[in-house]
Amino acid sequence: MTTERKQLVHDFSQRIHGSSAADVGDLLADYYHEDAEWHGPAPIDELHGVGAIADGYWEPLLRSFPDLEKNDYVLFAGEFEGNEWVCATGNLVGTFAEDWLDIPVTGHATWLRYGEFHRVEDGRIAETRHLVDVLDVMRQAGYEFFPALAPEVVIPGPTTQDGVLLDEQDETESDRTLHLVEAMIEGLHEYEAEGLDGMGMERFWHEDFMWYGPAGTGTTRGIDGFQEFHQGPFLEAFPDREGGDHVARFAEGQYCASTGWPSIDATHLGDGWMGLPATDEPVTMRVMDVWRREGDLLAENWVFIDTVDLLSQLGVDVFDRLRNDRQYF
Repeated sequence: MTTERKQLVHDFSQRIHGSSAADVGDLLADYYHEDAEWHGPAPIDELHGVGAIADGYWEPLLRSFPDLEKNDYVLFAGEFEGNEWVCATGNLVGTFAEDWLDIPVTGHATWLRYGEFHRVEDGRIAETRHLVDVLDVMRQAGYEFFPALAPEVVIPGPTTQDGVLLDEQDETESDRTLHLVEAMIEGLHEYEAEGLDGMGMERFWHEDFMWYGPAGTGTTRGIDGFQEFHQGPFLEAFPDREGGDHVARFAEGQYCASTGWPSIDATHLGDGWMGLPATDEPVTMRVMDVWRREGDLLAENWVFIDTVDLLSQLGVDVFDRLRNDRQYF
């Protein structure tokens, strides 16, 4: 049942706080299939099997953040192309006590923003797609590599504080949410013909909606802020982008989510995005989106891009910059 899938994932999140690097493998064995697949952010990328997921991701993370908590503020479930999924987003919060991914230790509380999709089979997790904003962890450690146009903040949960949907939701409301998001995605394609002003985003977004973007981009408010600080620079840089190749896309209640691995193909044709000159290089993007509908319009959007992976395709090695202690590009 849907409720059981959601409870499984939420229970796993709650048990992280009581786990350590030494015993997290046992925790994973309680929730994952032994041969589960795990797809994460660069430079971790793909891991196969519970042992590899523990060794490659959770053990190093818990050594670096030994008091780590995993706080879901959105969690819901759905089906896509015959597979059963649970989506969650929130913050991993802990004291940065040991270097992680070559990011120097700070000794301070640190927020690791995450988005994830879990494919559940026979009561256990068979596959996870998990993005953490690695670039934002660097920012919190004092390495601000990119001139973000919008404020970079600790991303909040839904303003309605109702994002963890452990109970069943009204199917009519779920369908309504999904149809709105799919119409909005279709509307994005009008950029090529109509330009930014002709896309008609007011058909889909509340006038003062909140868009929560990744490090290097920041958080925007309202259609004007969204277009000025994110959508405009992004479309100028990647005008030929093609999206929608989703691994999962579903809605429950007033929430919807999608992810692709990658879900966007593009060519870096324009200057300025994240302060970078055009490279004319083809790129792919690992992306996650979570939306909240309010009435007939979208009110909030949590967005994840594996920016470290994208930058590497553009010839920018942020870890080389980090290791050489070069603060700015």
